[in-house]
Amino acid sequence: MAKDAERIIGLYRRHARAWVDARGSWLGQEPMEAGWLNQFRALLSLPRPAVLDLGCGCGEPIARYLVERGCDLTGVDSAPEMIAMCEARLPGHSWRVGDMRTLSFDQRFDGILAWDSFFHLPHDDQRRMFPLFSAHAAAGAALMFTSGPKHGVAMGTLGGEPLYHASLDGAEYRALLDENGFAVVAQVTEDPTCGGRTIWLAQMR
Repeated sequence: MAKDAERIIGLYRRHARAWVDARGSWLGQEPMEAGWLNQFRALLSLPRPAVLDLGCGCGEPIARYLVERGCDLTGVDSAPEMIAMCEARLPGHSWRVGDMRTLSFDQRFDGILAWDSFFHLPHDDQRRMFPLFSAHAAAGAALMFTSGPKHGVAMGTLGGEPLYHASLDGAEYRALLDENGFAVVAQVTEDPTCGGRTIWLAQMR
């Protein structure tokens, strides 16, 4: 399992185009994530909030949806191939190749998002992310991420190769959020309106 977790970056690099094709195009359409993204955006009181998108992928549909609603995006992804697509699709925003586990920005953000990316980290790496979220969050910042429904490891596939996912227990996520200054605003386990995702939306106290 540990080796499968270590292969995540290379896996997305090898299959970047296949992943994008499988994700499909959302141009001119409202993505299934829109309801949660609207809740996230509603917590960002500034007219042009700064949003940090961790594991931004190709920038669609998540980053594009937020850009179209007035957000200034800083996107981070470990696959240069994904960042190149972001730069081509959404110029004028900041796109960086990097690993979310080594975040070090001289900026605090009004919103932090780790959608369908955070759950690729092993358990201990997930625990270590919460102080990093806090360190990069402005006063009242929103934080939203997806997890698994319960503690454990689940394997999917991408391009015919094993794709690692991990999750902590819900009670531990709540404790980590609280310990790092966040209050849970909304949480749904296996949301049927959003592809069965387990979603956490929190706000810096």
